[in-house]
Amino acid sequence: MDTLAATTVKPSLVTVNSVAQVYRKGGGGELEVLHDVDLSLKENEIVALLGRSGCGKSTLLRIIAGLMPPTGGTVTIGGERVEGPVGQVALVFQTFALFPWLTVMENVEIGLEAQGIAPELRHKRALAAIDLIGLDGYESAYPKELSGGMRQRVGLARALVVHPKVLLMDEPFSALDVLTAETLRTDLLDLWTEGRMPISSILMVTHNIEEAVLMCDRILVFSSNPGRIVAELSVDLPRPRNRVDPKFRQLVDDIYARMTERPAGKPGREGFFPGTGIAMVLPRISPNVLSGLMEAVAADPYNGHADLPALAASLQMEIDDLFPVADILHFLRFAEVAEGDIRLTDEGKRFVMAGVDERKGLFARHLLTYVPLAAHIKRVLDERTSHRAHAGRFRDELEDHMSEEDAEQTLRAVISFARYGEAFAYDEGSDVLSLENPA
Repeated sequence: MDTLAATTVKPSLVTVNSVAQVYRKGGGGELEVLHDVDLSLKENEIVALLGRSGCGKSTLLRIIAGLMPPTGGTVTIGGERVEGPVGQVALVFQTFALFPWLTVMENVEIGLEAQGIAPELRHKRALAAIDLIGLDGYESAYPKELSGGMRQRVGLARALVVHPKVLLMDEPFSALDVLTAETLRTDLLDLWTEGRMPISSILMVTHNIEEAVLMCDRILVFSSNPGRIVAELSVDLPRPRNRVDPKFRQLVDDIYARMTERPAGKPGREGFFPGTGIAMVLPRISPNVLSGLMEAVAADPYNGHADLPALAASLQMEIDDLFPVADILHFLRFAEVAEGDIRLTDEGKRFVMAGVDERKGLFARHLLTYVPLAAHIKRVLDERTSHRAHAGRFRDELEDHMSEEDAEQTLRAVISFARYGEAFAYDEGSDVLSLENPA
């Protein structure tokens, strides 16, 4: 782990030691989701688990909550080992997870009811929690009557009403629109700063870099495949924090740089993608999105070389939207991504300047040169007299190396790229790939 700044030593409320999580794959073999994760959460701090989708952040949160056992390692909370659901912990989900047939009051009370709290005290504590999160007056409303932000406030009240020591939050603002999310973040931080929340610490999962810097005292950066902590950063900025403060912007830039570092000891062709050869898991991204990002980087004010934080802000893209697109462009050699920047290669600049037919030809050449699965499919089609092959054959090959879901996603990604570049065709009805020129 790379520590940028030392923090004041405090007693650990939550301790995670050497936690690993491994899943069995359908076709045999194992998928390691978490590898040797160590972390601590101290009293009176907010800590973020920051990383891309699929890096195991949410899995770790559920292990800490006692909702699933780790394959290896231990978790302790308040000195007690976690071996099942933990009363000292409450979890706020990304989705609102409310019972639609219950009122706001009943949704908030349900956790207390499960604990056997007497009705009178249950009602009193639920009212206090509803008032605390700003929904006083909506006690008798049903979830369908509430906006997304109000529903998430109910979820927050339901978590706080049980007075947990630790509040776990799994991307609690990601399902909300930008303005609603900002309001809820601000209100939550105000309650925390004023000491009005009946909790000791918060551990939150996010893929929003600015959100992590805005809210947290420490940020733990996760890498993928398998998920592990690769950096720990202290956020020594006074609250309330200003997004345009140079120190704020510098920390955001530093995190972007760390999250775009090429994995040590791995060839540039692989980049961030797991596996080698056809075993690489690829995200499904529209060629139009790839073209659009190249055009945005080529245009003013970037002129072929963009700072990723600035680009993300201008395009209103979060890292889970921006990074996979930038990675594919790097993988195809249309761009280079490093140290928080994206720079178009000469071929990338040529693509932007080209007409439709030249773009397709250029894309096809890069696809068949740099994407092993595309080259494999093309080779099989070339060698067959019929120039046709059932797509299931390639799914089966992929499933020897990855999950069924990842195999389908990867094959669909390559088919989409191949169709755009007219490298080969695909018929959905028959599930057959061919060299026929699609009509």
